[in-house]
Formats: sequence, structure tokens, C-alpha cells
Amino acid sequence: MNRKQHLLFGGALALAALVVACAGGAEESGSGGGDVTSMLSQDPNDGVPTFEVDPLFPQNLPNHWLMGPTIGVDVDSRDHIWVVHRNTPDNFVANTEIGMTTDPPVAQCCQPGPPVLEFDQEGNFVQGWGGPGTETGDYVWPASNHGITIDAMDNVWIGGNGGPDSHVLKMDRQGNFLLQVGTSGARMTGPVSERTGQPTPQRNSLAEDSFGRVAKIAVDNEANEAYFSDGYYNKRMAVVDMTTGAFKRGWGAYGNVPDDDVNLGPYNRDEPSPQFRGPVHCGEVSNDGLVYVCDRGGDRVQIFQKDGTYVSEHFYAPDTLSQGSTWDIDFSHDPDQRWIYLADGQNMKVYIIERETMEVVTAFGDGGRQPGMFFAVHSIAVDSSGNIYTTETYEGSRLQKFTFKGYAPVPAGAEGENSQGVLWPSSN
Repeated sequence: MNRKQHLLFGGALALAALVVACAGGAEESGSGGGDVTSMLSQDPNDGVPTFEVDPLFPQNLPNHWLMGPTIGVDVDSRDHIWVVHRNTPDNFVANTEIGMTTDPPVAQCCQPGPPVLEFDQEGNFVQGWGGPGTETGDYVWPASNHGITIDAMDNVWIGGNGGPDSHVLKMDRQGNFLLQVGTSGARMTGPVSERTGQPTPQRNSLAEDSFGRVAKIAVDNEANEAYFSDGYYNKRMAVVDMTTGAFKRGWGAYGNVPDDDVNLGPYNRDEPSPQFRGPVHCGEVSNDGLVYVCDRGGDRVQIFQKDGTYVSEHFYAPDTLSQGSTWDIDFSHDPDQRWIYLADGQNMKVYIIERETMEVVTAFGDGGRQPGMFFAVHSIAVDSSGNIYTTETYEGSRLQKFTFKGYAPVPAGAEGENSQGVLWPSSN
């Protein structure tokens, strides 16, 4: 999984072969599951979606490039995979990771790659662009880029969760500037900090001309609307026109008017907050017109109609503290989008949820750095063939692919939030 260097691949593949040979499935990886490959079917009625990790995806990056904390992934109309990662030097260890960038260089390798990277279906690098210093004067690159979304025209939308990030960028696929929605630094209007010498940020979840550290963008191409998960500082969903960026509507938890002055107090699973606890980390629009919103710190997903009318609320791993359990979601590739895949970076797994009931049917993954394991799985996307792509933040700093194999019964012991473990490639 870790694409900074491929030094671990040989050992990982050997371990994968050993696991398959000895156990034939996930039991060796610490789960209660077993081998289901002999029961695979292409009939959706025969079980849940089943996956295997592709340990050779993606291929090497050129130019001794490394990926930093990787905090967004999406798939375009050609089934190319796009990621955004943090490539500023403070996201790497200078002497041991990016030694060729020091003054003087201490090593022949390596250096940060551009923050926006495109790969084809085989994992080959296609192009990279963006980052601080690439601005043309028409826009400001986010201080801490966060989330990437590709619309139907293959335009690229990027948010940011750094201190001054109160805007969203829209670029074409070559990285040419198209639109900036909001103004960088709009939230930095408070008293000057004695520590930093800079103005302190001020929340405004009612603002119509700027935002508060947008975590992710979703698009409703038919309605020409973009949904901003707003965000790390504000506590709302915000909807804008995709062409002009004009604000159209917004709402808070339960469809309430957002209120930044509410004291949420410590998290209590038995007393859900009337406002988003935040960060409002994802929002996705389903084919049947529902909006699914991740309130990460509240361990919950709330469902709305497109106008912000509240529909329902669902909790996942509700005893999760710290960073929360609901990091990102995407839908299965079938027209009815029967399944939701929910990334839980705190518990190091992905849940497979039946969308009709919103109940977890099974999960996969475990904490670790080898293929199929997770270190803070952050973002998730699905291509037209049903393959899953995940990215990991912090020291994970990687992209990986889980190949859709078909449908099979849930392995014994892996029901509900219990994990199937590491989805090693099968020998079958």
C-alpha cells in the first residue's frame, strides 16, 4: 500500500502467499472470516460485494516522487483515479524521506510529488499538477488541500482545511484555473494571536460568500449543483451553482439552521448534538436524490432530501472517540446503489452498509501498513466496475485498490461491524 517506496512489496506478497497457502482466507489476518471465493457469484442476490486488494496498485511514481498524507480520491468518466495529497515539506521527514530537497541534498531520493495525481486503471501514472507556487494570480491554492471531486465534464474540485481556507477551487483536468468559490482568508477576522501574530479565525456557518475549511465536494451534475461539506470550521452543508459558484442554500444537523454559538459539550452517544459536531467530513448525493452527510465527530451519517429536509440519522461504532468513525462514503456501482461503503479512519476499516436499512452487514480491513491494511483510511471512491479505491492520511500516505470480485455470503464471524480482516488475493 505505501507507495513512498516499494521496498515492502516483496515481503508483503510473500506474506500474502503464506496466508493463502496456510488458511485460504482472512482467518490468518485476525478476523473471524473464512475463504468465500468458492462461493462467488455475479448475481447481486447471492450475498454482499466481495473484494481483494491489488498489492501492485498503483505503479511507481516518476522523479523519485512521494505521496504525503492523501486526503481525497475520486474517479473520472474514463475510470481514471485521481488523488490529492499534501506535498508541502512539513508533511515529510526531511533527512529520511525527501533528502534530495535539502540544502545541500543529503540523498539521491526523494521529493514530494505534485498534490494532484492522476492514474489509469492499471495504476500507471498519467499526470500531476497543482500546489503552492503554481497560482496564476486568479486563485489561491489551499493552505492544506482536502478532498477531490471530478464532475461530469472531468473538471476537478478541491477543498481545503487549513487556517485561511474558506474557498473551493474548480480546475480543468490539465490543472487550468476555472473558478474559485469563496475568498481565501475570509474567516481570519478575529483578534490577532500573540503566538502567531495572525488574526484568529471566526466561524460563520451562515455566510453566503465564503466557507469554513471545506472537507469535500459532491456534485449533482443534472441540477448543476455542488454540495460543500463545510466543514472543519463551519458546521453545515452548503450548495452552490457549479457554473457561477453562487450560493443557493445550506443547512445544519437535522435540517436546522446552523448555529456556531451552541456549546456542544463532550461527545455523548446517548445525547446526539442538535448541531453537527464536525468536522462535516463528507456529503454524497445518491441516484435517487438523497444527500448523505458524514458528521465525523458525531459517529453518524444523516440523510436529507436535496432541499435540506431531514430524513434520518444512523450511528456507526458510536463509542468511537477522538476523530470519530464516519470519514467518507461512496455508493456501489449498481443503478440502485444498494450498498454504501463507509471509511472509518479511527477504527481502521471500511463498513459495507445496506443502503435500504443503513445497517452494517460486514466490514473489511485492519490497522497496519501492508497491502489491504489501513492507517487512517480517509477517503473512498468506486469506479464503474465496482472496484474500491481508498486513501490514507497521516503516516499512511497512500492509495490502494480493492478489486470487485462478485457477491458472496458474509464470512462466519464477520457479521455487522466485525471485520473480515485483510482481503488478500485468493489462490483460486
